[in-house]
Amino acid sequence: MNDSREEIVFGGGCFWCVEAAFREVKGVIETIPGYAGGFVPNPRYEDVCRGDTGHAEVVLISYDPHLISLERLLEIFFQIHDPTSLNRQGGDVGTQYRSIILYSSEEQRIAVENYMDKIKINYSRPLVTELKRLDKFWPAEDYHRDYYWRNPTQPYCRAVIAPKLEKLSKKNNRPLR
Repeated sequence: MNDSREEIVFGGGCFWCVEAAFREVKGVIETIPGYAGGFVPNPRYEDVCRGDTGHAEVVLISYDPHLISLERLLEIFFQIHDPTSLNRQGGDVGTQYRSIILYSSEEQRIAVENYMDKIKINYSRPLVTELKRLDKFWPAEDYHRDYYWRNPTQPYCRAVIAPKLEKLSKKNNRPLR
């Protein structure tokens, strides 16, 4: 078995949405919702929701670079959220919902910068996606993991996540797996 694995962390609004979009992508090994980019150790959901920890709701994406490229992951990331919206995605408002990419290597940083430079012409407003090295990732509480897949009829899942997944599937002209 190939033990090739890389990790990158994406935040683009509610982590339930981000995780749902990436969980079904071929080449993604694992998705873990959590918190990163802040200054308080071991934050809890309630702390992050208050917006005073500096953390964003994020998803740690473990992927096999032989099966999916970082550029493809970035394409998906920028399709599922608005990278020009500062500290909000739709009705989710606050710094915890900011657009952020936390890279784990210098190669990833360069690739992300190049990708963002390439796509910025596709937007009428500047990209506000924060880019920084991953310092510490704090896994979210267990009930957040696979939230959409365990709660597909929950109103937020039906109203916000399901349409994003449908749009992503149509935009890519195929199911994600």
